[in-house]
Amino acid sequence: MRRIAFVGMAVACAVGLSTAPAAADRSGPWKPAPSLPWDVAAGTRCAFPVHGEPAVDEVSFRVLKTFKDGTVRTQFTGAFVLRLTNKETGATTEADAGGDAVIDVAPDRSQSWRWKGPVMVGFSTGMGNHAPGLFILDGDYRLEISATGYRKLTKIRGTEIDLCAALS
Repeated sequence: MRRIAFVGMAVACAVGLSTAPAAADRSGPWKPAPSLPWDVAAGTRCAFPVHGEPAVDEVSFRVLKTFKDGTVRTQFTGAFVLRLTNKETGATTEADAGGDAVIDVAPDRSQSWRWKGPVMVGFSTGMGNHAPGLFILDGDYRLEISATGYRKLTKIRGTEIDLCAALS
């Protein structure tokens, strides 16, 4: 097993975002945000099927604000390490997907993510301005996800690691 390690706080950004928590107009209390294991088919993110599961999951969230248009701003933080497996070969890697994040979810389910530190983001062919795959994006980034799922990534500064390559 290979290990990719980063330092930081966490947010689970593997293949999507769970439904936004109940709305509030001020910073709410911190609540656990556990992540479930997940699978993606071959060709969806990597050329091979991938299984992901939390190895360490201490992620919490709180609602920061609900806007008049119904958009909910939520903050995520906490230790989060993913264990990824290439389901064809059994190769595994662990990646610390730690990063403080603020995510706005609009009523149409479009999302706006801002984070510092490493998170994991997946891209599908033709559904974003980034190469397809699973990536640890470490640094200062912005991600806009349309209601149709198209992902537009803006890198302010940072680095990326291709997790599909790490599992090959």
